[in-house]
Amino acid sequence: MRKKTWLSWSSGKDSAWALHVLRQSTEYAVAGLFTTVNTAFQRVAMHAVRIELLQRQAQAAGLPLHLIEIPYPCSNEHYAAVMADFVAHARNDGVRCVAFGDLFLQDVRRYREEHMEGTGVEAIFPLWGMPTRELAGEMLAGGLRACLTCVDPRVLPAEFAGRELSQDMLDGLPPGVDPCGEHGEFHTFVFAGPMFTHPLDIEIGETVARDGFVFADCWLREPTVEGKSCLAPGV
Repeated sequence: MRKKTWLSWSSGKDSAWALHVLRQSTEYAVAGLFTTVNTAFQRVAMHAVRIELLQRQAQAAGLPLHLIEIPYPCSNEHYAAVMADFVAHARNDGVRCVAFGDLFLQDVRRYREEHMEGTGVEAIFPLWGMPTRELAGEMLAGGLRACLTCVDPRVLPAEFAGRELSQDMLDGLPPGVDPCGEHGEFHTFVFAGPMFTHPLDIEIGETVARDGFVFADCWLREPTVEGKSCLAPGV
């Protein structure tokens, strides 16, 4: 019997591709998604994606979504306590594994594994160690579509916010920027791909600078609105 698994869902490409990979596994059965959301802004932490879009992703993936609310700002101690309660809830629901879309940051993996010790729930990393340029290309070739919702302007020009992930975009990244943004250079929102039964029709709105990052807002396109692109203007 495959192990009941819940997947950490950021709304971005890595968690979405992790879902796609896990669904091809004979060892794990993804039965739900979970996401930390900022109660002050009612958005996904760091990715700044609206909860409505998050819920639409879960519907398109055909999976229940578990929201973990955290305050803004949130201390490490508070975050750890909230996550401990959630893992206990998962274990009581028969979950044997929680999956993360982390790629190569050893300190992040170590943090997750240490906090899972003794809980009865195993942390797994289905994308771990995959070369990020090859992984990004595999995602695009597999039909994943995503737009950049958050950019760190210290390493990536603010104009990248709102752009669609593409080979041209990857080729235009400054030297030293990871193709999957694993160092936090950028975060994405997935609106189409093999993990969904149907694409989400979205459009990009206002771009704002806040807390040292540049965020591009996105929302579901109204059925009556025509001629707007899911890309940032001029891209």
